[in-house]
Amino acid sequence: MEPLRVLVVSADPLARAGLAALLGARPELRLAGEAEPARAQAVAREADAALWDLGAPPAPPTPRGAADGGGAEALAVLAAGLPAVALVAGEAQAGEALRAGARAVLHRGAGAEAIAAALRAAVAGLTALDPELAAALLRAPAAEAGGPLTPREREVLALVAEGLGNKGIAARLGISEHTAKFHVNAILGKLGAGSRAEAIVRAARLGLVVL
Repeated sequence: MEPLRVLVVSADPLARAGLAALLGARPELRLAGEAEPARAQAVAREADAALWDLGAPPAPPTPRGAADGGGAEALAVLAAGLPAVALVAGEAQAGEALRAGARAVLHRGAGAEAIAAALRAAVAGLTALDPELAAALLRAPAAEAGGPLTPREREVLALVAEGLGNKGIAARLGISEHTAKFHVNAILGKLGAGSRAEAIVRAARLGLVVL
């Protein structure tokens, strides 16, 4: 099997160097490049996945995305076309990363094995969360925020948890892609989730899907 090509993204050159060295020690991974957040989109096409260090949160309030490793906006740009594993400093950044579209979220101090596993999961369309962060993120009301899911929405949710996109869901259920998208949006709204990954986390908390 070919090694996964990983793009390392961080505003901190020392962090980029450290993560690049970590990837170099794993035979199943290969460094595809390093970039600051502003340049990530330009070099993303050479990679299979992104390892995104969001950096340490600033002590005083700062303009959005000014000193947090690129912020959710930059991560969303990359995550739109590339599975992303976000390295975060805490719960607030973890939630931000999930809403932006990150497939996996780990603490910044995660080891090589955990990062490698998260990258493989992200490329496979799965969601991976650090257990401690997951416990914090799942502090939510134990009820579906926008009312119960319909039987069809539960079917769609199960396929979302498998990593299928709208086209795959439509093919599996024999419905149009437009209808699949409608159901996915309804699920996000009912679960109060900003992304598919966050919806899976919330659904697991409610016992709607098993990860």
